[in-house]
Amino acid sequence: MALKNSIEEAAKRYPNPRSAIMPALFLAQKEHGFLSGDLLKEVAGILDVPEIWVYEVSTFYGMFHTEPVGKFHIKICTNLSCQLLEAESMLAHLEKKLAIETGGTTPDGMFTLSSVECLGACEGAPMMQVNDGYYHMNLTTARIDEILDGLRKEAAE
Repeated sequence: MALKNSIEEAAKRYPNPRSAIMPALFLAQKEHGFLSGDLLKEVAGILDVPEIWVYEVSTFYGMFHTEPVGKFHIKICTNLSCQLLEAESMLAHLEKKLAIETGGTTPDGMFTLSSVECLGACEGAPMMQVNDGYYHMNLTTARIDEILDGLRKEAAE
């Protein structure tokens, strides 16, 4: 019921329900961790919009997760600027260090690794983002190892 109330309140700030889909998805994901099919249907019902509209938004934008993700969601940019500066080798290094493939989550649920099209920080290529805010730019394999060590320490605290 709290989610419904939150979404309805957020929707009041928009001229039509379709405009409230992104804010509604953020609220739903924040509460549930990821956007399951049932949750997408619920959001569509609350907003009274076709389910396909909600599905389209949830699968288009990289900040929405339709599957569970780890405590630390690492998104590495593989767009052209990053690719030219060795993003693919940084991604391979992450896969090796975490012992997972891109798109996977470590067995302990600590890390999820994703390749994304662009994070909008080409000046710091190659770069990655951890969760929804931490950008790490000008990556090297040594820098990645430091970041992973720091995240593991943070999780242990």
